[in-house]
Amino acid sequence: MIGKYVEEGWNHLVSRGLQTVRGCETGNSVRQSRAYIDSIQVELRVIDAPLTADTSCTFFGRKFATPLMSGAMSGVDNIREHGMIVFAKGMQAAGSCMWVGIGPDQELQEICDLGIPAIKIIKPYRDTDKIFQKLEAAEKAGCIAVGMDIDFAFGSKSGDFLKANDWCSPKTSAELASFIAATKLPFIFKGVLSERDAYKAMELGAGGIVISSHSGNAIDYAVPPMKILPKIAKIADRKIPVFIDGDIKHGSDVFKALALGADGALAGRSLMAGMELDGAEGITKVVKGITEELRRNMCLTGAASIGEIDPSVLWLP
Repeated sequence: MIGKYVEEGWNHLVSRGLQTVRGCETGNSVRQSRAYIDSIQVELRVIDAPLTADTSCTFFGRKFATPLMSGAMSGVDNIREHGMIVFAKGMQAAGSCMWVGIGPDQELQEICDLGIPAIKIIKPYRDTDKIFQKLEAAEKAGCIAVGMDIDFAFGSKSGDFLKANDWCSPKTSAELASFIAATKLPFIFKGVLSERDAYKAMELGAGGIVISSHSGNAIDYAVPPMKILPKIAKIADRKIPVFIDGDIKHGSDVFKALALGADGALAGRSLMAGMELDGAEGITKVVKGITEELRRNMCLTGAASIGEIDPSVLWLP
């Protein structure tokens, strides 16, 4: 069972003092997000069910074996040496996509040189020249898309501890439009958690949206990403891909996200757990394991492909 494997890896990380799951202040955002995912129920449709299901998907002109991708990863050298390269190799072997967070341009180039489709997410630096430089570097490296952590404008909190944020700031619509205009790549708005921001992102010409509360570290009592997903997916109207980020760790989580309108799901902690145990092979094992759980869910609800997933199989709270 992949769940047991992930749990073992996560316990290893915690025992080494490398990971915690706290969220802001009370931790409500983390708890409520998981509780909402778990509250969604699924009905069976097994008469005439397919013997197998195709989990492949396409976005940004690339086909992937699975809709499960990495979160915008960074700072994993404390798990494995050259951690980001190890991570990328694991995702590549799983036929997935590597999302890259904060880090040096050379590291991004090395990841892209492996041949894995990569997406670069840039922080909302106060120094806008740095943003333009990072956009140029992502394009040069060969990324398939770029984006920005718009929800990191005021930094992130772990409990009552606020990480220093004198290097980031919120961005205006005009600034975001200038970033979009500066690159030929699709520009993704990561950290959308309202219909208002989704409408603005669409008006500005977003190439994609990631629904996220920054793992509960953006604001306490944040609306669960899965709960607001259908509203934002309706706004996007399949014109651009919509992804969800937030405590994705089971195939059923991915299935629910797809049924509610997402095109893909991002995972972080589960993949780091696999990396802790077995490096790149562990990451591949987790992605493939969760994807197989997704495939089973699809078969049991009568969906032979992702496009055939019927949202009416879900029973919402």
